[in-house]
Amino acid sequence: MTAQVDTTPQDGEKEPEPQSWRGVSAENQDDLTEQTSLLLRERSRKLLGDLIRPHKKAIALLIAVVVMENAARLAIPYLIKVGIDRGIPPIAAGEGIRVLLTVVGVVLFATIAQAITRQIFLQMSGRIGQDILLELRRRVFNHFQKLSLSFHEKYTSGRVISRLTSDIDAIYELLQSGFDGLVSAVLTLVGTAVLLLVLDVHLGVVALLPLPILWLLTRWFRRQSNVAYRRTRETVALVIIHFVESMGGMRAVQAFRREPRNQEIFEHVNADYREANMWSMRLVALFMPGIKAIGNVTIAIVLLYGGYLIFQDAVTVGVLAAFLLYLRQFYEPMQEISQFYNTFQSASAALEKLSGVLEEEPVVAEPKEPVALAHPRGKVHFDGVEFGYVEGRPILPHLDLKVPAGQTVALVGATGAGKTTLAKLLSRFYDPSSGAVTLDGVSLRDLDELTLRKAVVMVTQENFLFTGTVAENIRFGRPDASMGEVISAARAIGAHEFISALPDGYETQVGKRGGRLSAGQRQLVAFARAFLADPAVLILDEATSSLDVPSERLVQRALRTILADRTALIIAHRLSTVEIADRVLVMQDGRIIEDGPPDELIGQHGRFADLHQAWLDSLS
Repeated sequence: MTAQVDTTPQDGEKEPEPQSWRGVSAENQDDLTEQTSLLLRERSRKLLGDLIRPHKKAIALLIAVVVMENAARLAIPYLIKVGIDRGIPPIAAGEGIRVLLTVVGVVLFATIAQAITRQIFLQMSGRIGQDILLELRRRVFNHFQKLSLSFHEKYTSGRVISRLTSDIDAIYELLQSGFDGLVSAVLTLVGTAVLLLVLDVHLGVVALLPLPILWLLTRWFRRQSNVAYRRTRETVALVIIHFVESMGGMRAVQAFRREPRNQEIFEHVNADYREANMWSMRLVALFMPGIKAIGNVTIAIVLLYGGYLIFQDAVTVGVLAAFLLYLRQFYEPMQEISQFYNTFQSASAALEKLSGVLEEEPVVAEPKEPVALAHPRGKVHFDGVEFGYVEGRPILPHLDLKVPAGQTVALVGATGAGKTTLAKLLSRFYDPSSGAVTLDGVSLRDLDELTLRKAVVMVTQENFLFTGTVAENIRFGRPDASMGEVISAARAIGAHEFISALPDGYETQVGKRGGRLSAGQRQLVAFARAFLADPAVLILDEATSSLDVPSERLVQRALRTILADRTALIIAHRLSTVEIADRVLVMQDGRIIEDGPPDELIGQHGRFADLHQAWLDSLS
């Protein structure tokens, strides 16, 4: 229900789970937390290293460009010192302005060099950053598609969107400005400190005296911001989750008048996000003015002490001017570092989430040495299969079933009997906990994804249509199919007539999730998609439940022809669908309690006969 928001860490994120602390003393839990943090940071660094590694040479060149840019910038205050001390006295003595003009020319050259290197840096860093983000998005999207159905059933769509939007944006911000800010800040701090001591040791020592205070303040900010920005990433994810699920389930929300409750939940998660941001802003509000205050006090002290030294002829006016300019440059990077910490912590939290997803392994893994199955016939065998979604609670306690190639089998039984679970195992959305499912004598575990999906196709009662045309949706399983093949598939299942009547025929846009088509029309398009794929095994899971009676009869007539030469498993509560089956399996509590042709089972007065009689009574 969209009204509920799960605020616990998701399985797919591989974050520390509280149950891992069961039986652990309170004093040891801090050690576990620290170990977990170290593992998360190591995982994040590994992912970042993998992304950066292909760009090592470009990054080395980028660093060289940054060094040149900062060297040009750091040279300007020193050149001003030279201009004041060596260029102005000759003018006062009437010896001309040659020295001053030379210094001004060098300053202009340094300024131009700084502008050019800055332009080169921006172009290179932008290209590298976009290449890294392109690769990261590709990896995440590709990995999400590879992960098993069990992962997607637990990992909410809101979290998926959060990974691909806000988390990627946080890393983009780091790549866009964080690298530049950090490298420039470090070079400025080191370069300025050295130049201050070179210009005058005594004045330099006074200027650098506040460094221990700056270090303590920066260390405090780093620790606090680490926690604050991780909290920010968590809270923004909850906002996105609730928004996506509420909008995606708007029909249910409005039908059950859940708007007030959904608004209440949104107000809560939105307020949490605001508080997390306010916490981060309070940290910045303490850190940045603190740096500014220390810098201004230091400049005042240097100005006072420098004036005294000038009066004592210990330093020149040019040296003091250079000192004041360098000190302004010296404390500005400290503020940039604060911004870098903000960006870095946000990006680190995002990397932890993304690296957790990328480390998630598919429960249904691809075989290392797949077995070829060039022409599948459709012989299916469930050999001692046991399976449960939750350990200790089996859905299929022990299932043995053989389906010959070309046979149409109907599965009936009460809800929860295990019919859909059987279909999911045959589609290999899950693997059995024991036993094996085979196709033509080959275990499904030994078939690669492409071979299996060509051989086995499943159509459900809520088959998904993608934004695009009717023809594109029918071609979904065979993108290379011709228009003639598309039309033939539609004719076979009885969809051609209604498709032709659409405004643009097969080129009609179906809208979001097929919203421009009725439920029955969407199901017919899904049938045409499955038939065009031409699988050896076709599974219909309540596939006619959204069809009206005329449409259902039309589909049933088509099914008789199309299913003639393929294996089919039909799960249905409507027993009208069972009429086309060669064989009926009645399931109860994960076991097959009746098995035989439908006419034979009706005559045995068993469970199927009761279901059939109840169906006949409902029609009268």
